[in-house]
Amino acid sequence: MATLAVNVDHVATVRQARLAAVPDPVEAALRAERAGCHGIIVHLREDRRHIQDRDVERMRKRVTTRLNLEMAAIPEMVRIARRIRPDMACLVPEKRAELTTEGGLDVAGKSRSISMAVRDLQTAGIAVSLFVDARKDQLRAARDSGAEFVEIHTGHYADAATPRQRDRELKRIRDGIAYAVFLGLRVNAGHGLDYTNIRPLVRVPEIHEFSIGHSIIARAVIVGIEQAVREMIEILQC
Repeated sequence: MATLAVNVDHVATVRQARLAAVPDPVEAALRAERAGCHGIIVHLREDRRHIQDRDVERMRKRVTTRLNLEMAAIPEMVRIARRIRPDMACLVPEKRAELTTEGGLDVAGKSRSISMAVRDLQTAGIAVSLFVDARKDQLRAARDSGAEFVEIHTGHYADAATPRQRDRELKRIRDGIAYAVFLGLRVNAGHGLDYTNIRPLVRVPEIHEFSIGHSIIARAVIVGIEQAVREMIEILQC
């Protein structure tokens, strides 16, 4: 069974909407762990729109599964990661105007800077994943960077408007995963996945872990985060 890592960014989004003390993303993370998830994800953005530096510091002290820090491949974030030492850092593209991450990292086009970030993180004992589209050139560049993992961007599949588009994107993801494994990379997957569209991907045995945030937090508003996490784990066990 693939494992589940829960992204709690949007708990902080609600908090930051009022610049309040609650809801606390750390408390949400601990409850997600109690429900059986295998890791916690937070994205420390350059503009600090949701997760704050203090959140990451507190997560590092209290998360008992695995802490995955999503971050831009820039010196500021590398310094923060080397100081806090999450279990994994996932390098992602980042634009100030986007609502959420819009696509995979251009590893092939920025190979030198990304390879330097990978090396600096690994020398601090941090495993590194690169968030990429399921394209052979990007996967080869990810392998060449020295990263151990890739996280395949599933957003185009999740956003597909028709069954035909969805099937095409699903095939592209499956082909990309097979190629990544051939290159010796371990594969995670995420972005836009929910309780329905994840089901075909659950049948892809090469996926090591699913990274899911928005759909779980949205469900948690209705049923609570522990129940929302348990429901997703039940799907992964099918």
